[in-house]
Amino acid sequence: MPTRQMAARKPPVAQDGESSGTLTEQVYTRLESMIVTLELPPGTLLSELSISGKFGVSRTPVGEALQRLAREGLVTVLPRRGFVVTEISATDQIRLLELRREIARFVARSGAERATPGEREALREVSNNFLKAAKARDEAGVTAADKRFHDLFADCAHNNFAAMAMEPLDSLSRRFSHAHRMMRDGAMKSAQLHAAIALAMADGDAKRAVEASDKLADYLEEFVRSTLDRPPALTRQSGRR
Repeated sequence: MPTRQMAARKPPVAQDGESSGTLTEQVYTRLESMIVTLELPPGTLLSELSISGKFGVSRTPVGEALQRLAREGLVTVLPRRGFVVTEISATDQIRLLELRREIARFVARSGAERATPGEREALREVSNNFLKAAKARDEAGVTAADKRFHDLFADCAHNNFAAMAMEPLDSLSRRFSHAHRMMRDGAMKSAQLHAAIALAMADGDAKRAVEASDKLADYLEEFVRSTLDRPPALTRQSGRR
């Protein structure tokens, strides 16, 4: 697939006195979002120099953010050339979901058992938001609830290793969904399944939370397998880029 150069962007505001770690997180968050939503599609070439200029930060946090994205599988290192956004593969996604299913079961069970009262309240709220958005067929509402859910899900297990394992898997899964228009075609079903997980965790019902997590895993795998015989949406759009 031909590579593309990163398009010009407005730089983020970098506050004086911010630490390298803070800037690294800002750069990472912005690049991760741009990659996951296909604003930076597969094959896009990225360099520390160009990103630091467009984002208005030094090369150090950019390099650290890109290395993290490389470890998470969203970009690949090109020796002496920089980085390139990785391709999207249904076969790889199925393998990813095999692992995600097991980690998600642990997180759902542990979260149901360990979540704090404040986290349970937040889970109940996000479950309601999912269901309201699904009923109204509000894709923006589903997207907002999904982001809030994934911010909460791994944290409720109170296990840093589980949280670190889930983050890249979720990023790659969201990108696959965007590429194949799941956010348009399957968002409402996905919202209902996510809502069931959140509510079970909020209720402290570990068995129900695991069962709900497995149902979501089944749905995600079914969706991925359904894409094997059709091209991703980004391929059909590439001629207009």
